[in-house]
Order: sequence, then C-alpha cells, then structure tokens
Amino acid sequence: MRDLTVDPAWQEEDLGIPLPDSLHACSVCLPTWDSIVGYEEGREKVVRRMRTGYPRFFRHPLVERLFAAAKAEVAGEGEEVVVLPTRGSVQRAHRWVELRATTAVRIASFHGLQVLIVPSKAKADALAYWRFSGEVVSSRQAQDYLDGHLREGSKSHLISRALSKFVNAAPEDIFIFPSGMAAVTSLLRALPGVREGKKTLQLEFPYVDSLKVQELFGHGVVYLNEAVGESLDEALQRIRQGEFAGVFTEVPSNPLLRTVDLKRVSEACRESKTPFIIDDSATGPLNIDSLKFADVVTGSLTKWVSGQGDVMAGMAAVRADAPLANTLRETLSVDATENAPLYIGDAEVLLSNLKDYPNRMKTVNANGSELAAWLAEHPAVAQVWHPSLTHRENYESVMRKGGGYGGLLSFVLKNQKKTAKVYDALRFNKGPSFGTAFTLVCPYTLLAHYFELEWAEGCGVSANLLRVSCGLEPFETIKATFEEALAHG
Repeated sequence: MRDLTVDPAWQEEDLGIPLPDSLHACSVCLPTWDSIVGYEEGREKVVRRMRTGYPRFFRHPLVERLFAAAKAEVAGEGEEVVVLPTRGSVQRAHRWVELRATTAVRIASFHGLQVLIVPSKAKADALAYWRFSGEVVSSRQAQDYLDGHLREGSKSHLISRALSKFVNAAPEDIFIFPSGMAAVTSLLRALPGVREGKKTLQLEFPYVDSLKVQELFGHGVVYLNEAVGESLDEALQRIRQGEFAGVFTEVPSNPLLRTVDLKRVSEACRESKTPFIIDDSATGPLNIDSLKFADVVTGSLTKWVSGQGDVMAGMAAVRADAPLANTLRETLSVDATENAPLYIGDAEVLLSNLKDYPNRMKTVNANGSELAAWLAEHPAVAQVWHPSLTHRENYESVMRKGGGYGGLLSFVLKNQKKTAKVYDALRFNKGPSFGTAFTLVCPYTLLAHYFELEWAEGCGVSANLLRVSCGLEPFETIKATFEEALAHG
C-alpha cells in the first residue's frame, strides 16, 4: 500500500537515500505550516493538490476507484459505500454504524470483497469505522481487483516467523493485521473485561487513535496523562482492585517519548490478572522487549519494521505465560486469519522490507541519539523529548542488549512564535507517519489534534511541537539541515 507523495523539490539526489515510488506510498508531503493548516481545514487549494495521503485518513486513488466501482454496482440513489475486506469486518461495521448513526444500513458482496452501503447522512460514520478499526482494503488489493486478479492465500505466517527473531514470542503467538490499529481494535475486542462492560486505562499521552478506539469500541477509557507520583499510585491501586478491562501504554509514548514505570504497572496487573498492553511502535521490537512486562505487545509494522513507507501492517504478540493468553490468542487468531487479514500482496512487500530492518535501525538509532543530544544544546531549542533524555531509566528497563533509543524525537523552540518559519525552512520531507528511510518532520499536534489544541496543550503537548523521524542520511547532513533552519528561530 504505498500512499506517500514526495515533494518534487527534494529529490533522491538531495536526500542521499532512495525514496519510495508513489504508487502505493503511505503518507503525504505538506511542506509549509500554511499547508498543514490548509489540510486540517480542508482548504481546496491544498486538498486538490494531494495525490495520496495516510491510508486510514485519505483514500488512495486506487481505493477511490474501487469504491466508485462498488457504488455503481450495488448502491442506489442517495447511498454511499465503504468497501471492506471480509464478511466479518463488514458485519462489525454494520452493527457499529447502525448504532452510531441510528439508521438502517445494508451489506452486499462484491467479487470477493464486502460493501457496507449507507445513506449519505451516515457516510461520515462509515468512514470513521474504516479509519479507527484499521480494517482497510489496501491500494495493492484495490489494484489487483481493478486489474482482474484479486489474489487469495496468506503469507502472514512468514511475517510472524521473521518477527519472532525480534519479538520474544513464538511465531504462533504473533498475529498479523492490515494495520497497527486493526491489531489494537482486535485486542480490545478480545479483552474479557470489555465484554463485561469495564473501562480500559490509558497511561501516558498516546497516539490520538489509540485513545479514540478505546472510547469508540470499548466502554470508555480512564486516561492518566502523566503517570508519575501520586496519580500513578492511585492508578495502581485501582488496577489491583480489578477495575479495568485492560491497561494500555506506549513505550515510549508518542509524541512525548515518555515511558511509565513498567515494573510497577506489570506487578499491579499481575495481581488482579488485568491484561497489560504495550505498544512498541515508536521505537520498534528490535530496540525493546516489551513482553518482559506486557501480556500483549501491539505495534505498527508500517513504521520502522517496514522502513520504506510503502506498506501498511500491524501485529499483536501474546506472552506465552500471560494469565489470559489462551483467551486472547483465540480472538486474535480468528481476526488475523478470517476477519482482518493482511493482503498477500502487502505481506510480500513487508517480507522484502524486513530483510534490512536490523541494519537500518543501527543507523536510525545513532542518528536519533545524536540529533537529540545536539538539539538539547542548541540555543534556539527549549526542550527535547527522546528516550535517551526522557524517562531514560524506565525505557532502559525494556531496552534489548544491543538495542537503542530509536529515531523518533520531538522538540519545541524557546521562541515558539518562530516555529512556522523554522518548519518552512527545514529542507526535509514533511508530513504524518514516521519510520521512513528519509528524515520526516511534522508539527505533530497540529496534525493529530488540530480541533482540540487547547486540550493537548493542557496535557503538556504544545501546538508548536515538532516531531522528527530520523532517516538514514549521514548525521552531518541531518545536523546541517537543522542548523540552517534553526537560524530562523
């Protein structure tokens, strides 16, 4: 699935590393602060120039053609469609959209795929299911349908086998999905406490959709923004009492790169047999062994594991001795094989990308740590967040021997009024996602929380925060590019 459009002003020879072809890329380049605002506000002058975007948010042209073909064949006047990969997925979408939109919707089979048909007024809810569930039809799957050779079969077991080298779990305990969010939503459904009506607990400020799926597909979420001190003590006591269906956190969190005291949380969860779920997307399984403390690890394989920005996938790995291991395996297995499987064409691309994952991460880890240290000393920079600087002891409690601190970091300027000028001056590709072979920068809070900036600020996440995903360029190239841009700060 490649949904990444690269700014033609910065071509391969300038970056010094290969860029993905844009046919199936996984993001979009928004090179100026004004273009970010224009994208969030839906300004025509920005949106009409976008060829692709992040697949759960912005439908790829091939997927749009698939939707159009389905609409022409199975929808009536005043109806819209969302194409989903399986019968199980479309049935879940049917129940969720009917309840949310309080209107009748229907299902139709479509040449090996499934279509949710909704009244026009329910289109936004149907697309919300596509976004938050992560159970998407990929651009490769759409292309194969349109070319007349939609493929069957699976190679997810080969991905599980390859990942078992980096994840401390047997291949049969690693479940592969079409996106990281599909793995998270499947796990949420698998939690017995959710079926009993319990809320979940989120520790530390998370990636926006990780919190949203707990709100939308669970029974609500208790959110602890900064899990330290008395607030953490209180949360641990509530965990011990068995209040929550599951406890979710990211290691490290995105975008503040913080890590909770995992040992204390794990002990509290074990005491009440509450599943503890860690998402390792921000640094990846090569750097950290989250199953040391977690019952389940989820992760986006779209990011560091793929490293090319040209395929979407996700995983959930179950610890063999977790109290609810068998229960969780049962649901995850059915979802990963029947309801939300990774398309075989995407699996083949991911398997190819996986081959140089260890070598890539050595460079990424070095660039991330060096850039974080350099930015922390820069006179224009007020604060830097990176696992080498932020909650380091907690992060190192799960860091693998030979692992690193990752290539994702965030920072704010001392003079935040100049953030837009610095962003515009940065001669890197700019946009959502991370983990690409080239350095990628975004004003994270604007992209993820544009319509709730005051809330994010209250959580300590500045509207002027810049998030950096370090690529494979020589560090001196990265440093010089930031030096040039920070002259405007």
